[in-house]
Amino acid sequence: MPKTVDAADPRHASGRALWLLGPAMVAGVAYLDPGNVASNMTAGAAFGYLLVWVVVLGNVMAWLIQYLSAKLGIVTGESLPQILGRRLHRPWARRAYWVQAELVAMATDVAEVIGGAVALHLLFGIPLVWGGAITGLVSMGLLLVQTRRGTRAFETVLIGLLVVIAVGFSFGLFFAPPDPAGVVEGLVPRFEGTNSVLLAASILGATIMPHAIYAHSALARDRFAPPSPSGVEAAAAPAAPASAADARADLERARGISTPRLLRATRWDVTIALAVAGTVNLAILLLAAANLAGVDGTDSLEGAYAALRDGLGPLVATLFAVGLLASGLASTSVGAYAGAEIMHGLLRARIPLVVRRLVTLVPALVILALGVDPTLALVLSQVVLSFGIPFALVPLVALTARTDVLGRHRNRRATTVAGVLASVFLITLNVALLWLVFTGG
Repeated sequence: MPKTVDAADPRHASGRALWLLGPAMVAGVAYLDPGNVASNMTAGAAFGYLLVWVVVLGNVMAWLIQYLSAKLGIVTGESLPQILGRRLHRPWARRAYWVQAELVAMATDVAEVIGGAVALHLLFGIPLVWGGAITGLVSMGLLLVQTRRGTRAFETVLIGLLVVIAVGFSFGLFFAPPDPAGVVEGLVPRFEGTNSVLLAASILGATIMPHAIYAHSALARDRFAPPSPSGVEAAAAPAAPASAADARADLERARGISTPRLLRATRWDVTIALAVAGTVNLAILLLAAANLAGVDGTDSLEGAYAALRDGLGPLVATLFAVGLLASGLASTSVGAYAGAEIMHGLLRARIPLVVRRLVTLVPALVILALGVDPTLALVLSQVVLSFGIPFALVPLVALTARTDVLGRHRNRRATTVAGVLASVFLITLNVALLWLVFTGG
């Protein structure tokens, strides 16, 4: 039997601790996709500091949600789509659930490819359609890294892109810091009309992304899969072991590391990833609020780039565009990974990541070819994501609260209550959005 690593043993603490980090950083890339940039830039330019509280609240809820997703993957050795695919016994139910999840994944791809296309246009003057195609091709290369070099290499590349994103979007604040009083005032929850609710839903859809919930459980599963052939696949197989408790025990023995230690490391992983993502998202909104509020033409990424160039100089604007490009390339790779896992878990069919990348690239290229305003498409795609949140979040909270799924690692009562409150809040916001849009309120 493999020896379980003791978390308290100083001989193993440093090297092992670093090895345990990574999956949340990859999932965190999804929180910094071009949809986030468009939503936060538009919110800051249109309403100043009004929606700061939405970014902060969204990041707090995201921490809980991503931790629950990772915990599900670690304890069970299965992803959320796999577990749902096994529990939805009727084929029509699995297919219906897959359709909504697939629409969400496609909306994600639209945002990420369009963002990369806009960035290439701003940096090099490349037409949007060709920029979208280039973004798709480069993302295929990133997916090949995951396929051929493994999960760890994929994580390393994406974490490198995450650093580029953070620098690109935060650099301008050193030249034009926000108003502290305005930031504090923006922490008070409130709206100002239908458009502010629309942008709030867009920010939350970009922050708490359904495909990131699906992906993180799969990333944790793949990252901590046992090295032996009798690992995750055997533990998750219906015939053996005889019970979920036996499966969890077999999984822990095969890994050679205790589940409690993995969960402790995962909490750190999620905290670091969401601290980075939340800080950068807030920096984007504050940059727009401090420099673009009331400036004509800043309701688009191209206009925001021009305003930053004219107001803060070409270096800030160029770094912003580079960050946008890195955002599109990194996040579209995570989106394709999530989409493949959704299809595998719910339809029990595997499609190569590169093939999936080609299929989901088409809608984004069509939108670009039709001349739809890229920023509008980005913001609306985030609203679609917001409506997909309950379908991922409600099952996640329910499953992680069940003893027959997680055993002694099930949620505590307070955790389940927090998850339920987050679900109710997000669903209520979406209902309010529908009411305001269709009644003209």
